[in-house]
Amino acid sequence: MTATPSRSAPSLPDVSEMLCFSIYSAEHAFTQLYRPLLDRLQLTYPQFLVMVTLWRRDGQAVKELGKTLFLDSSTLTPLLKRMEAAGLITRTRNPKDEREVQLHLTAQGRALQSQAADVMQCIEQAVGLDGTTIEAIKTSIDAIRDRLHKKMGS
Repeated sequence: MTATPSRSAPSLPDVSEMLCFSIYSAEHAFTQLYRPLLDRLQLTYPQFLVMVTLWRRDGQAVKELGKTLFLDSSTLTPLLKRMEAAGLITRTRNPKDEREVQLHLTAQGRALQSQAADVMQCIEQAVGLDGTTIEAIKTSIDAIRDRLHKKMGS
């Protein structure tokens, strides 16, 4: 049985014509590409993002990390607890402000950084685009994300 468009329904594009679907399906492809690479590091993709952020600047507050990764504390807290249990990070209260939780890499967490360079090289090779093109695409997607956040008031 073949589906036919309803005459009374408003005209809708095919999913392949939708920008959101292109971004969603590209994200799915990236996730599939990252999975075996990150399995070797015993990290999930969100954990990898946390590690990359801390490798760039250790000692961040959870709130600051959440802003960087666009994650709220209800998503971030369980993720960070698992990473602490795995021995990758420590979470400590800021002695100057008990409300603030600071994140620090452990020696084990720092040691993963050298292995992560291989992950990034594999991703760059798989994407197969030059740096200028990648930066242009990233800038466009970031602008879309920022407009959507502004529209939603977040």
